[in-house]
Amino acid sequence: MIEISHVDKWYTPQFQALKNCTTRVAKGEVVVVCGPSGSGKSTLIKCVNALEPFQAGDIIVDGIKVNDARTDLPKLRARVGMVFQHFELFPHLRILDNLCLAQEKVLGRAHAAAVKKATMLLERVGLTEHARKYPAELSGGQQQRVAIARALAMDPIAMLFDEPTSALDPEMISEVLDVMVDLAREGMTMMVVTHEMGFASKVANRVIFMDQGEIVEDALKADFFGKPRSDRAQKFLSKILSH
Repeated sequence: MIEISHVDKWYTPQFQALKNCTTRVAKGEVVVVCGPSGSGKSTLIKCVNALEPFQAGDIIVDGIKVNDARTDLPKLRARVGMVFQHFELFPHLRILDNLCLAQEKVLGRAHAAAVKKATMLLERVGLTEHARKYPAELSGGQQQRVAIARALAMDPIAMLFDEPTSALDPEMISEVLDVMVDLAREGMTMMVVTHEMGFASKVANRVIFMDQGEIVEDALKADFFGKPRSDRAQKFLSKILSH
């Protein structure tokens, strides 16, 4: 579904954010990307749907070459759902309208069909009663669940999550992770940048560990948690799992 091959990215001639990154994500696979701050995790998944340009290598999503100048990027982004750290909801639109807008404008879906899809997804994430509210009237956890529902409304072939719980209060994290766990168990292809190792150990098929722009480890979940090969990953895990 997602093939990343020898990707390099520079922000400046002096700062290389990604170094020869190569990995694959199969259909239905859940891959967690972890590592210390500034290791290139978010940059890597933003390259997958061309929110970040890259200077070398290739990324192919469902047979479409992301870095081909002929690729219709808005169409590609409509097929690859993205959930950000800070929700990115339209504050002036009610929740239902947040879910309908892209369906109608990008997919050309009729309003009634968009409302039906949005209503079904709000029920799925447990927010039916909030459909007529504005984002500011919801908690952070509720807003993030709306953001997930909005991404799903586009019928994506894969979902990218960029630290979806890092801006949330601790008691709100589980409600967002529960939705993500359900998605994973339903077979959604997912790349998830997160420090939530409990989520990783529960639903990830593989774990990618990054450091200083490089993929240091790309291992099955059991291998990564059981015996990470690199000293850097061992130190990271020892710190993050000791709390």
